[in-house]
Amino acid sequence: MRSNENTKAALGALKLDAAGFTSILEDRLPFAQLMGIQVDAFELDYVLLRAVYSERFLRPGGTIAGPIMMGLADAAVYAVVLSRIGAVELAVTTQLSINFLRKPEPCDVLAKASLLKLGKRLAVGEVVLYSEVSNELQPVAHATATYSIPPPEQGSHRS
Repeated sequence: MRSNENTKAALGALKLDAAGFTSILEDRLPFAQLMGIQVDAFELDYVLLRAVYSERFLRPGGTIAGPIMMGLADAAVYAVVLSRIGAVELAVTTQLSINFLRKPEPCDVLAKASLLKLGKRLAVGEVVLYSEVSNELQPVAHATATYSIPPPEQGSHRS
């Protein structure tokens, strides 16, 4: 087995897939629709979300507003955490830090999130955001986030 395959094998199976997360977006997170958030990929080692471009996202200077990128980054870490623990919707952001690196073009913004650490009570993830017209090698922002995972209820399990 190659090292990439070893890494994926160590991660195990997804506990929530793209369809499950899309359902959460549509049914439980109304802000996601306002931001045009869509799921592009749910893989064992990352998720890829997209904020579909809208002129409403622009700030003076013709660039995508920071709150749009922050919201997308937060949603991407939420997605990658839930992909590993299941539909534990009460997992919440406890910290989010973002560095804006270059001016994003007025187009879709993509967020590729992966986990740095997954513990019983905390998960730490990172996100690289980039414009659809560029690529991951030219990120427009980089974020890290910590999520608090609620303890499982007595007699129940995460699904």
